[in-house]
Amino acid sequence: MRLIDYAYDGILLPLPLSGPWKNMNLRDLKYLVAVAETRHFGRAAERCFVSQPTLSSQIKKLEEHLGVTIFERTNRSVVVTPVGMAIMEHARKSIEQAEAIEQTARLHQDPMAGPLCIGSIPTLSPYLIPLIFQPLKIRYPRLRLVFSDEVTRTLELRLANHEIDAALLATPVRDQGLDEIPLFEEPFWLVHPHNHPLYTKDEITRSDLKKMEMLLLSDAHCLSRQVMEVCRLTDRNLVDSMEDLRAFGLETLIQLVSAGFGCTLVPALAINGNWLTGSGVVARKLEIPEAYRLIRLVHRTSFPRTQALQALVQVIRDSLPNTVRSVGG
Repeated sequence: MRLIDYAYDGILLPLPLSGPWKNMNLRDLKYLVAVAETRHFGRAAERCFVSQPTLSSQIKKLEEHLGVTIFERTNRSVVVTPVGMAIMEHARKSIEQAEAIEQTARLHQDPMAGPLCIGSIPTLSPYLIPLIFQPLKIRYPRLRLVFSDEVTRTLELRLANHEIDAALLATPVRDQGLDEIPLFEEPFWLVHPHNHPLYTKDEITRSDLKKMEMLLLSDAHCLSRQVMEVCRLTDRNLVDSMEDLRAFGLETLIQLVSAGFGCTLVPALAINGNWLTGSGVVARKLEIPEAYRLIRLVHRTSFPRTQALQALVQVIRDSLPNTVRSVGG
């Protein structure tokens, strides 16, 4: 009898490939993952394009076949049990491998065909995506890019859950199951009002930055912490009024600067757009060598479509303006 290793609570258990296990199929695994991610049988059924009774019945049959309870059900919630969490990990991997089989066959016919789901941090995507979308479409017309904006931690979770294929991030990867491809170093620029005392100063130093009322994004953005590191600021350096003015987007920050509430640092790609024109602010390049962030493309080590990722990487590097520094390649 052939055996497989089944992980439950960190323990590997040998299980036969005959008996109740032969009743599982890819459709059932997709049902399980949909319920686990939505925590709702109705929404899971909609995602899987089946009726709720059909999905519920199939999952119940599967639980009976396996002899375990995968979901605890109440009138108000659906909770994944500990053994269900272990099963879910295998289910996601099985689904990805099944998709990899389809993708391998498709790639044999056309290596650059099909969807590629890319997530990006909000302080990057509005300025990078317009630069690469058209060149990518021209070079690889059958490659369909699907973009989404999320903060770093959400993107890491979506990668781990196989909801996206790769992510454009500005911080190092922390998960051993993820790998990164360095793309470019993006310097920070200082943005201050036209009437600011620094307007006539030729070179801005870190000591100048420490004296400023620095406006930051909300803590949900990694850019906020990076700016504090560049300026050598701590939470104690931020006065209460600055804490109250933390913004959720770069354009809001620029509006606050224009209104005279302080200064801010923005990534170099944001300077290339026309949205600064007429805003009443001045953008200044910093002569501080370490005042930059490293943008990388992060993906699962198991992701099979490496050709598509490398193609995206090359288009990004070829499309960058001279305000940033390409790395690698």
